Amino acid sequence: MSPETAKRFKYWQARTIIASMIGYAMFYFVRKNLSMAMPGIQADLGITKADLGIFLTLHGLIYGLSRFANGILGDRFNGRYFMVTGLVLCSLCNIMFGFSSAVVMFGVVWMLNGWFQGMGFPPCARLLTHWIPPHQLATKMSIWNTSHSIGAGLVVVICGYIVSLGWRWCFFIPSAIALLGAVFLWFSLRDTPRSVGLPEIVVGNDEKANDQDRKSPEYKAFVRKMVFKNPYIWILGLANFFVYVVRFAVLDWGPTLLSEWKGVALHHAGWMVFAFEIAGITGMLLAGWATDRYFGGRGPRVCLICMVLASLFVSIFWMLNHPPMWLATAVLMGAGFCIYGPQALIGIAAANMATKRAAATAAGFTGLFGYASTAISGFGFGYLVQTYGWDNSFILLIGAGVIGSLIFALAWKAKATGYEE
Repeated sequence: MSPETAKRFKYWQARTIIASMIGYAMFYFVRKNLSMAMPGIQADLGITKADLGIFLTLHGLIYGLSRFANGILGDRFNGRYFMVTGLVLCSLCNIMFGFSSAVVMFGVVWMLNGWFQGMGFPPCARLLTHWIPPHQLATKMSIWNTSHSIGAGLVVVICGYIVSLGWRWCFFIPSAIALLGAVFLWFSLRDTPRSVGLPEIVVGNDEKANDQDRKSPEYKAFVRKMVFKNPYIWILGLANFFVYVVRFAVLDWGPTLLSEWKGVALHHAGWMVFAFEIAGITGMLLAGWATDRYFGGRGPRVCLICMVLASLFVSIFWMLNHPPMWLATAVLMGAGFCIYGPQALIGIAAANMATKRAAATAAGFTGLFGYASTAISGFGFGYLVQTYGWDNSFILLIGAGVIGSLIFALAWKAKATGYEE
């Protein structure tokens, strides 16, 4: 690669990372806004925690199925078109939700939103594995993964203030911002290096990785081998289930939990969840850097360490009885710092193990397990809180952290990538 070509490649690589980061953060604007609207919906329409838990569970299950299905499609289609279409459709669903009042309509629209949300991550997995070489993927994709925390953190802060205008504004304003984000993506993103006249990244035996073999029997056999018959992909998927139980319990129930259980004002609760997300950014950046620098790209090993520490912080938070706000925030930040390492690294490790030819499929498959966790973090947690209270229900999160740690230990010997040198 000539110096001029290398310079152009670095420019487009950085542009792709930044544009897709902003775009994926916008998906969170039209997904995690519900958590801040939930107390208002309960008060205004008399919907119970169990009902809201059903919304969260069905949304998560449908999102997981969509992310899996769209992961398979995402390896075959232009990432730019795919991502923009998904973001526009999610925004329209949120606008419809804001105008609704019937429980059935809430459910239908939020389920549709769950499906279209699945069009966000798979194209990003395809884009990033085409633009970033495997030995840099953990570091650079961890930077990209901060989009989760940036989007989720900003939307809870924004909604923490605009909810005073009425809970419906928690859907209207984020939707408008997301639509602007879709316009930005359309003009900023391109697909693979080949689409802008640059050479593709070739690693080991990956010379055959091109965009013309996606329907061939050879490619389908490759996907079966590298994803569905790969035991370490299954282990990562199972572990992802328990990572997301902890993560979603805080994101979805955090504002309600903090205001009802710990006695925190709702707008302060929004800032505390934001602090959880900001700490998560630091944690995932450090985890990605450590994976490449000290663990030879073996993400599951770093995931194990992070999950053990996250379980410890969740346990400390459970034991605190009406703590001062600074202490509760500090412990919550510790949990966020640790849980976002595994959240980021599972997708990175799966993409590297499956190679760029099947990265979106692998990411979608492990994501399917992650979002199946909403059966626990959504309806399950809501029902337990309504029946047994916050204190007893929190034991569920501690158990999820312990089980997740044990599953990560099974992948300790996994290779860093699926590329044959």
